[in-house]
Amino acid sequence: MNKEIKKGLVPVLRFSEFKDSGEWEEKTLGSFCKIGDIDHKMPLSVTDGIPYVMTGNFFGINNIDFDNAKKISIEDYEQLSRKIKPEYGDIIIARYASVGAVRYVETKIKFLVSYSCAIAKCSKSENSKYLYYVFQSDDIQTKIGLEINMSSQKNIGIDSIKKLNIFSPTFPEQTKIAACLSSLDDLITAQTQKIEALKTHKKGLMQQLFPQEGETVPKLRFPEFRNSGEWNEKPLGKIAEIITGNTPQASDSDNYGGNKMFVSPADISDSRYIVKTKTTLSELGYSKTRHIPANSVLFVCIGSTIGKIAQNKFDCATNQQINSVVPFKNYSSDFLYFALDNDSSRIAELAGRQAVPIINKSSFSVVSINIPPEEKEQTKIANCLSSLDDLINSHVKKCELLKTHKKGLMQGLFPVAGEK
Repeated sequence: MNKEIKKGLVPVLRFSEFKDSGEWEEKTLGSFCKIGDIDHKMPLSVTDGIPYVMTGNFFGINNIDFDNAKKISIEDYEQLSRKIKPEYGDIIIARYASVGAVRYVETKIKFLVSYSCAIAKCSKSENSKYLYYVFQSDDIQTKIGLEINMSSQKNIGIDSIKKLNIFSPTFPEQTKIAACLSSLDDLITAQTQKIEALKTHKKGLMQQLFPQEGETVPKLRFPEFRNSGEWNEKPLGKIAEIITGNTPQASDSDNYGGNKMFVSPADISDSRYIVKTKTTLSELGYSKTRHIPANSVLFVCIGSTIGKIAQNKFDCATNQQINSVVPFKNYSSDFLYFALDNDSSRIAELAGRQAVPIINKSSFSVVSINIPPEEKEQTKIANCLSSLDDLINSHVKKCELLKTHKKGLMQGLFPVAGEK
């Protein structure tokens, strides 16, 4: 009679060749691999040296920004790496800031990690890429969350990492799981690269479609408008109504919780359109605001996110940190969105180096932008860039679907603690 397999010591999803391989083993990370960190010394920076990686240098799925990492001398590297140093196949674990974030070392270049990171080294009997995915699982991330020290800067200690329990199958099954998830990561990376390439293309195209500083015609112009004359430089206040938002009294709960969007800078992300907001207004609250018609251009003019820009899909109100641009007749709102997006960095500089950066309504209204003499050309440019936005968004959705699929797959491929 086969030994009864405990529920929770096998995954919901298992590759066919391992279905009869028995239970997974539960063990501590400290027994699965060697885990350590470097001495708590902050070495001096040098102009050209060995990369010194911190958690702020993590980006993407599994990327480390070596180029912008601090550089240290070879002497400091040799001294600080005597106890442990990152090598090909190791795993870097964030102990501070983004606690629990991990990176798999896929380079053979010399580098060092700061004491904000731990290094995990697997023996030849364990698959380190498998452990990399274990760290991404909901189970281990939950366990890490329970071990975080909530001091002035949240962190997790080396001993706490070592005592975390994980489930471990045989080496061949570890390898199969790692290969499966790696192939999915490759798809996500390729999709991300497509998105970045399209964004770069869009940025370059915008530089061609709008006149550069000191010029009156763009370098790239649609054939039907090549004889349409120079573009005109006009202040925003002459081509649109500028509306600064306001906030209904926060202490009156009757003002909030309805179906009217109330836009703040926190609602403006990389997406062009705002379709819902974190805070909503009741009809009463909405009656106390300055109403912004749908498809206006919303520009953040106060605070650390000054220069962020979006369009509202529906009628809304905004708080006082946002100036809304509502175009007059014969001016395209979509064109103004792209024109302001193209000039957002230049406009943001008008705020200067104040403690709280601000561009008031008067200053914003006199900001000049170049605009084609014909509305048809405005529309043509906006449609061209909108179609590129649609293409980017379709790839973003594909990427999000792949990430969702990976998350679901991981939930099936790893046993869940506590379900024995």
